[in-house]
Amino acid sequence: MSLEQDRRIAEVVRREQARLRNFIRRRVPDPRDAEDILQDVFYKLVEANRLLMPIDHVTGWLFRVARNRIADLFRKKTPEPFSDATVAGGHDENDELLRWEDLLPSPDAGPEALYARHVLLDELELAIDELPEEQREVFVAHELDGRSFKEMAAESQDTVSVNTLLSRKRYAVRYLRKRLQSIYDELTKA
Repeated sequence: MSLEQDRRIAEVVRREQARLRNFIRRRVPDPRDAEDILQDVFYKLVEANRLLMPIDHVTGWLFRVARNRIADLFRKKTPEPFSDATVAGGHDENDELLRWEDLLPSPDAGPEALYARHVLLDELELAIDELPEEQREVFVAHELDGRSFKEMAAESQDTVSVNTLLSRKRYAVRYLRKRLQSIYDELTKA
């Protein structure tokens, strides 16, 4: 890499680092994971520059790479029970319980399905961020981290009951269903 390329990259890092770090931290609860993602995004920038890949809008490109890395992190960290979890009240045409994974297009079903899956996962992430903090914490802890309500209640400093946690999750699920229904319908109508 030339000295000029080094300067340009250093300038981009200086200019975008704080905004990008805040963007990632709002979406990633563990600060260590957030910092790893930030470093990975800048590593990708250096790598793209080294390979002379043209990047028209550097800021947009950085945020897109960050979103992809965040999605990768959540996919990696999502425990097996989440993909096997049934959707509350959801049944298919044979009256069998639906799993969360059944609601998303298969990643192997071609480019359109893969695009729809990414859009739905991005929208889910945004919708989860919109939840009130208490509902979001319970939803993420139960659905993504696989923690039990009993365990969360026991760890609660405010001595929150299991029933309160169940209620918070129920409100979160209602909101998420309502918020995501139209985009799901739009992407799945054929």
